[in-house]
Amino acid sequence: MRSSPTPRFHKLPLFWLCFWLALCSASAAATSRPAPDQKAWSLNLINRRGPYLGLITVYPPEETAFFSTGAFIPDPKLPFLDLSGRRFHIGTVHGQRVVYVRCGIGMVNAATATQQMVDSFVISGIVHFGISGNLNNSMNIGDVSVPAQIADTSLWNWQNPDANLDPEDIAHLEIGSFNVPVGDGVNQLGQIGYSPEQLYSSSSLLPNTPATVLWMNVTRRWLHLAAAAVQGMELEQCVNSTTCLDEKPKVVIGLRGSTSNIFVDNKAYRDFLFQTFKVSSADMESSAVVMTCLSNGHPVIVIRGMSDLAGKQSGHNPIRTFGSLAALNAANVVLKFISKLRGRSYAGSILGTLL
Repeated sequence: MRSSPTPRFHKLPLFWLCFWLALCSASAAATSRPAPDQKAWSLNLINRRGPYLGLITVYPPEETAFFSTGAFIPDPKLPFLDLSGRRFHIGTVHGQRVVYVRCGIGMVNAATATQQMVDSFVISGIVHFGISGNLNNSMNIGDVSVPAQIADTSLWNWQNPDANLDPEDIAHLEIGSFNVPVGDGVNQLGQIGYSPEQLYSSSSLLPNTPATVLWMNVTRRWLHLAAAAVQGMELEQCVNSTTCLDEKPKVVIGLRGSTSNIFVDNKAYRDFLFQTFKVSSADMESSAVVMTCLSNGHPVIVIRGMSDLAGKQSGHNPIRTFGSLAALNAANVVLKFISKLRGRSYAGSILGTLL
């Protein structure tokens, strides 16, 4: 008996099975795609309400002082956004929309946080504030400096004692001249040459053509505004009922500041910085914030409270005693500045800000 041919409908289930599997695979692939980036969505929503004034401190005591004023009002819907390990707080201060972040200690942290702020948010300018060491004998702990210029004094050429001095260095520190008694032998640490910075900016006519600068200027109009804002302002003099400063603190506008990745707590080096560069304060972040703002074309101002004497004191550094007071005084000056700034627009180019 001859076998009958296989009916065609026996092949149909296999065809439909393959089709169904392909359809399921496509559907699974579609549902496994990542959902829209929640952070990108949040940033878009935040920036629709901009522009914002950027506020940057450095470490927890400065942040605590700022929040303790009660002036910062968090946004009720999006009070913060976490980016790259930092928390950016969204809210208002005296009706001015602000984004606040604590950058972390040191110049790399300061530059990174500043760049991320201007890249991620619609920013009208940056206010950088916190504490610093006092290098100027005419100033005291608790005073607040709003410098006109900031320099990076940590770009060094460390040379042998008999090395030829680099003519492009701005200043030199001969370590052997600090021997006690003076001139007693040769100090093998040699000498240090201070180099200027290379500033890349959006205002450059050609790419990859940095300007060579030592002094980086804050925004002049903001400096003048700050001077008007603090007229008649009284700063805190006491940490508590038993711990007070001998003299009433003051705000000083238009001096110079020094930045390096060094916590200066040495009288000899303190005096060298003041005598050589005529700087009144020493910190570890300000020039990085200012340089990043200038590079991107954003207005910037620096406000620093004097927390210690950078090594002039005898015994322990008083930063642990008066650091919180200095931070609070700086924060209160910031609030005065924001009140004066509110409603004004100073965004623009950095042309003319470099001397």
